[in-house]
Amino acid sequence: MTVSPPAGLSRIFKAYDVRGVVPEDLDEDAARHIGAAFASWSGAPKIAVGHDCRLSSPSLAAAVREGVASQGADVVDLGLASTDLVYFASGALDVAAVMLTASHNPPQWNGMKFCLAGATPVGEDSGLADIRALAERDLALASSRGREERRDLLDAYTDHVMTFVDADEMRPLTVVADTANGMGGLVVPAVMSRLPVTLIHLFPELDGTFPNHPADPIDPENQRDLKAAVLEHRADIGLAFDGDADRVFLVDERAEGVSGSEVTALVATAMLERSPGAKIVHNLITSWAVPEVIREQGGTPVRTRVGHSFIKQVMAETGAVFGGEHSGHYYFRDNYRADSGLIAAVVVLERLSRSDAPLSAMLAPFRRYHASGEINSTVADKEAALERLDAAFAQGRRDHTDGLTVEFEDWWFNVRASNTEPLLRLNVEAKSEELLKENTAAVLDIIRNDEGGPS
Repeated sequence: MTVSPPAGLSRIFKAYDVRGVVPEDLDEDAARHIGAAFASWSGAPKIAVGHDCRLSSPSLAAAVREGVASQGADVVDLGLASTDLVYFASGALDVAAVMLTASHNPPQWNGMKFCLAGATPVGEDSGLADIRALAERDLALASSRGREERRDLLDAYTDHVMTFVDADEMRPLTVVADTANGMGGLVVPAVMSRLPVTLIHLFPELDGTFPNHPADPIDPENQRDLKAAVLEHRADIGLAFDGDADRVFLVDERAEGVSGSEVTALVATAMLERSPGAKIVHNLITSWAVPEVIREQGGTPVRTRVGHSFIKQVMAETGAVFGGEHSGHYYFRDNYRADSGLIAAVVVLERLSRSDAPLSAMLAPFRRYHASGEINSTVADKEAALERLDAAFAQGRRDHTDGLTVEFEDWWFNVRASNTEPLLRLNVEAKSEELLKENTAAVLDIIRNDEGGPS
């Protein structure tokens, strides 16, 4: 017996995951076929399935579980979970896994993230394209249906996170956490209850309509409540989690945002204390300060492309203990090389508790340069724009590892094409604010060149 496949899956399969609007792009039928395709492609005997709190997630997760079981694979139903809890389950149980989430996207969106046993990532070049092809075909049902079991791993996950710190040696801290009605509302209080912290928890209720503000903390507007609460409660630190709680963004005691590069440098310092001389992975849009700090602390920096599949692969190849991305993703060797915003947060809390200085002072040594932040431009012909830049800045040190990176003695920039949209993403860093403004304007002028405007 076979089941007819859905049409139009190409638009929801992205570089690292599946993502689309429900039900126009993604419905239960598509989820069932994708679950079956993942089971068939992976050949995994058992697959864990977790989901976030979006209104569509329970039914989509049920459809994925049904598809997996239809191929004869057993199912571990994790229920409500953060993405890093699902990665933990994949590692601890040694099973493949699917997480139903659209991360920071609006409420009407949903999607899936996949990994093989041991939290091994699955991306476009490592299986997603094959899974899509299978989901678009008629798949025969297995002769016997897989069995399903329910597992609650929150306590085990919490124990695991706690292995990264020594709570007994920490001094009391006041922490504000904004989980934006997302899955941080499940995992953050479970972990913080094990630490000597006073937790002020904003929007803890799991509510897939995200009624207070979007679960997208990379937008400073969505950090407004967090910053106000940090000042009101005279907190030591503020933590902002995205919808599936795999990313974290920090706010210092002055309610000023902390860049992902600064967090990477701080966590790298802590990891190098635990593993002297170790390798630390950083992507190519992190600040120049990151590899400088790693070397100063006796470690070896390893530069890689942007994206979790690249980070995890390089960590596996080099044995790196930690990897950081400017976007708020932080990866740990002892977390199956998977990313976890919460593990990064507790490492920072331990570091802060051991210092007499406030967070802003701790981070000051890492604030060595001036950065533009990511600037998106809508460009009709991305390749032509990259070629114009390559020619215009031929005098610089050029690198095509991920888009185009050009370095000079006192500034650098990287331009990368979006995998899913007609966008070029620009990051610029310089030794002075004047150089930053001047060169950012120059690069943008060449990128846009009457091809479009800011997005």
